[in-house]
Amino acid sequence: MAYADDVFIKMCRDIIDNGTDTTGEIVRPHWEDGTQAYTIKKFCVVNRYDLRKEFPILTLRRTALKSATDELLWIWQKKSNNINDLNSHIWDEWADETGSIGKAYGYQMAQKHQYKEGMFDMVDRVIWDLKHNPYSRRIMTNIYNFQDLHEMNLYPCAYSVTFNCTKDNESGKLVLNTILNQRSQDVLAANNWNVVQYSVLTHMMAQACDMIAGEFVHVIADCHIYDRHVPIIEELISRKPFDAPKFWINPEVKNFYDFTPDDVKVEGYQYGEQIKGIPIAI
Repeated sequence: MAYADDVFIKMCRDIIDNGTDTTGEIVRPHWEDGTQAYTIKKFCVVNRYDLRKEFPILTLRRTALKSATDELLWIWQKKSNNINDLNSHIWDEWADETGSIGKAYGYQMAQKHQYKEGMFDMVDRVIWDLKHNPYSRRIMTNIYNFQDLHEMNLYPCAYSVTFNCTKDNESGKLVLNTILNQRSQDVLAANNWNVVQYSVLTHMMAQACDMIAGEFVHVIADCHIYDRHVPIIEELISRKPFDAPKFWINPEVKNFYDFTPDDVKVEGYQYGEQIKGIPIAI
C-alpha cells in the first residue's frame, strides 16, 4: 500500500467517525442548488510525508500530477491571479469577467518587499535565502494579507509555506523540508491535490538550490468532508490501494523558473477508477 493512501484512509475514517458535524449551524458555503453545504470536520490535522522514501500521490484514484503542477506554477512561478494564464478551469467560479480572482494567491506572491539586501518578492526571497542563508529560521511565504482580503474573490486556503534545512549525515548535503499551513480544506476535492503540489514544490526548490528533498508536512486547521461527499469518501477508502509509483523530475533543470509541468512525472502509476462529477461547494 502506498503511504499516501494509508494516511488518507486513516484521516478520512477519523473525520467521519470522530469529527464535529456542522449540520444546522451557520455556514458560508452552499451547493450549486442553493442548499447550505455542511461538513464533518476535525481540528488541526497534521500529516507528514518523507519525500526521500516515497512520492505521496494517491492510488485509490488518480491525482492529475501535471494539472496540479500547472496550478502550482501559476501561483509560484507565473505569480498570476488570472485564470487565462492557467490551463484548467478549477478557478472559474471565483474569476471575474476579465479572468481575475482579485488580489489573491499569485498576486500576493508577486509583491516586492524591502530587505537589507534589496527588493524581493516572496518566491525570489525564498530562493535567495536557501542559497545564501539556508539555516535561517525565517524562510517562508505568507499570502494571507489582511489589507487585501476585501479584494480577494476567495480568501487563501493554503496560505503559508515555511522552508527549513537540515543535513543528510551520509552525503553531507542539505535537506530541504517544507510545512504547508492551510486554514481550511475540502478533503475529497483538494487533499491529495495539495499534497502533490507542495511535494513537487519541495522537489523543485531542492533541485534549484542543490539540496535533497526531505519532509513535507501538511497542517490543516479545519479539515473537513462535505455532507454530500461522505458516501463518495466511504466508497473511495474501501478500495484496494496499489504500490506507490516512482517520482521523476528532470535533472537538467537547475533554475526554478525554467520548470514546466512536463519536467515531472510518476512512473508505474497504478490507480483506481476516477470519480466524476464531484459536487463542489462554493
